[in-house]
Amino acid sequence: MMPEIAMHILDVAENSVRAKAGLIEITVSVRPKEDKLAVVIRDNGCGMDKEQVQQVQDPFFTTRKTRKVGLGVPFLKQAAESTGGIFRIDSEKGKGTTVEAVFTLSHIDRMPLGDITSTIHTLIVFNEAVEFVYTYQYEDKQFRLDTREMREIIGDGVSFAEKEISEFIKEFLAVNKEETDGGANI
Repeated sequence: MMPEIAMHILDVAENSVRAKAGLIEITVSVRPKEDKLAVVIRDNGCGMDKEQVQQVQDPFFTTRKTRKVGLGVPFLKQAAESTGGIFRIDSEKGKGTTVEAVFTLSHIDRMPLGDITSTIHTLIVFNEAVEFVYTYQYEDKQFRLDTREMREIIGDGVSFAEKEISEFIKEFLAVNKEETDGGANI
């Protein structure tokens, strides 16, 4: 089991990258009044048929050649359901996949969100061929980072991995998270 939700997000988003997604949307929604923490990862990758959706939830199935098991999705499912939450995966061949995990926020078995700022930063900087839309919500406040909008501002030839751009992205994520949730320990 991974120690934090952010690592599950990284794993599922990397699955989307391997599925040739051109756009990955990640939403983290923290709603203390409702006692919920929801994560939705949506991509426009190659998608899966119904049989593959069932298989991907099996820890002993993987399409990878480098290891014999695929634990990311089954562990995320287990982590959400162990808190009394829900897990859903919807996919259509040729259209993409949506993974949703809802955790009971106050449940003793809910792992911490973890370093979501570094997770999103890593995804953006190391997957430049993919566009990302990241939304972080806390109660009625939110912020959004859309790499398509960033590319319009900095220009197509500039890499997100360039030191100044990478540092700006990380700072933007950290400052906006702090302003959105007031530094809540989630």
